[in-house]
Amino acid sequence: MTVEDKHPHNRLLAEEVPGNTMRRGFILILSSPSGAGKTTLTRMLLQRHELDLNLSISVTTRPRRSSEVDGIHYRFIKQKQFEALRDAGELLEWAEVHGNFYGTPREPVEQILDLGRDVLFDIDYQGTQQVKAKTGIDAVTIFILPPSMAELQARLERRAEDRAEIIARRLAEARNEIQRWTQYDYVLINDDLQDTFAALLAIIEAERRRATRSREAIGRFVDQLLA
Repeated sequence: MTVEDKHPHNRLLAEEVPGNTMRRGFILILSSPSGAGKTTLTRMLLQRHELDLNLSISVTTRPRRSSEVDGIHYRFIKQKQFEALRDAGELLEWAEVHGNFYGTPREPVEQILDLGRDVLFDIDYQGTQQVKAKTGIDAVTIFILPPSMAELQARLERRAEDRAEIIARRLAEARNEIQRWTQYDYVLINDDLQDTFAALLAIIEAERRRATRSREAIGRFVDQLLA
């Protein structure tokens, strides 16, 4: 016999609150310095289809690479289109990188949240602060730390993708990013990938049960309870 069978009110909330229409979704933001494991953890979350996480797709003005698919890796748009979105306040976050613009349109994210589904963002601390300022409680922010700077350097070197000077630059950038940890709701030290992933799953479960995301459904239940 499950807890819901023993307590019918738990079954009612389980059926009503977690469903796609009874809970407002939230924005799950993962940030970390390069090499700390954010990309791997993002992939692991998306592979858990039962989590029903939707990866945010950014728009960019840079040319599409041959290996990229429009609408999957990015939405590729003209600079005038980007500027129109930005100037109208329709971007949750944006940045200029090497002369190209990147940003996250607000409307598609809002549509997913209104359906009671959650959106996963893989962005840096600057983008995180922009999204948080515009979405408030809808944003849940998590910063991933490496267990040590020596381990971070070893991970970057094991990639065998970058020259020594690029690795040195990434480590310098990492020190700057790590100092921003106080700006996040949760901080996880990624010394064991599976443990860190388990902690992420626990955070998602807790945030999905936050009363403020299910206020209407809980309110209806409480009205029935007290009737």
